[in-house]
Amino acid sequence: MYQAAEDRYEKMEYKRCGRSGILLPRVSLGLWQNFGLEKPLSEQREILLRAFDMGITHFDLANNYGFPAAGKAEENFGEVLKSDLGKYRDELIISTKAGFDMWPGPYGNWGSRKYLTASLNQSLKRMGLEYVDIFYHHRPDPETPLEETMGALADIVRQGKALYVGISNYGEREAKEAVQMLKNMGVPCLIGQPRYNMFERGPEEGLFSALLENGAGCICYSPLAQGALTDRYLNGIPEGSRAAKKGTTIGGRYLSGEKLEQIKALHGLAVKRGQTLAQMALAWVLREEAVTSVLVGASSIKQLEDNVDCLKNPAFTQGELEQIDEILK
Repeated sequence: MYQAAEDRYEKMEYKRCGRSGILLPRVSLGLWQNFGLEKPLSEQREILLRAFDMGITHFDLANNYGFPAAGKAEENFGEVLKSDLGKYRDELIISTKAGFDMWPGPYGNWGSRKYLTASLNQSLKRMGLEYVDIFYHHRPDPETPLEETMGALADIVRQGKALYVGISNYGEREAKEAVQMLKNMGVPCLIGQPRYNMFERGPEEGLFSALLENGAGCICYSPLAQGALTDRYLNGIPEGSRAAKKGTTIGGRYLSGEKLEQIKALHGLAVKRGQTLAQMALAWVLREEAVTSVLVGASSIKQLEDNVDCLKNPAFTQGELEQIDEILK
């Protein structure tokens, strides 16, 4: 029988999510990769339980997570809830999302009320839950009126199927409109979830300030640029690595010759700071005032532990920040 570590809350730092009553761990666990059919459920269970023992209370999913079978990550997470973590349900923040293609036909994608409602009902069933703590719209819908999408989120909260709602992959203008609509409906937007890392700094151009001004938190995904901002590619792209596999975006997006040189230079700075490149990259994301938490993936317990160690040296000197900017320009 699993018993959580008694000192779990002494091992993690927490930050208030916007102007809400929720505190999130500074490092949260995302189940985008490695929690489908990539590895046995027993290994997934070990990572999830170790995460909770380290004070990670927030687990982030989506309806389509679970390579190669969409929904498998929620099913697997539901199994671990049933066997081990369920008795700690009131200590967990569980989030899921809907917005990408999930089933055939015109009602299995984007942002209609029908799709969002049906998708959340399916997610709850897969995880064996009565509610999730956070339900996100996963991406803006260019055709469905925003009023319909936000109205569906507000009604989901009123129905008790989600305690809070958020938006993911929204830009500054879209986020401002969505947050204001939700506010007018009496259901605050708890949090935004953008892609943000040293190579992709778009949220600095208005989204962070928009979330801060409106009292919403922010949790950043892909902080390691899908693994590019680690020690893995210092000598190029090794055979058998994730970047070498066909159909992945990491090679083309993050591992051009120029970026590989930047990665090497960043690694040198991380070594001077007494960190791995991954730890420095995570600390760099967390330096932003608007950022509540950072989402990390994990293929092993060691990787998870190494990433959480980013909290041991979170501060940057002005000189270090300028050096990073110079490397990346």
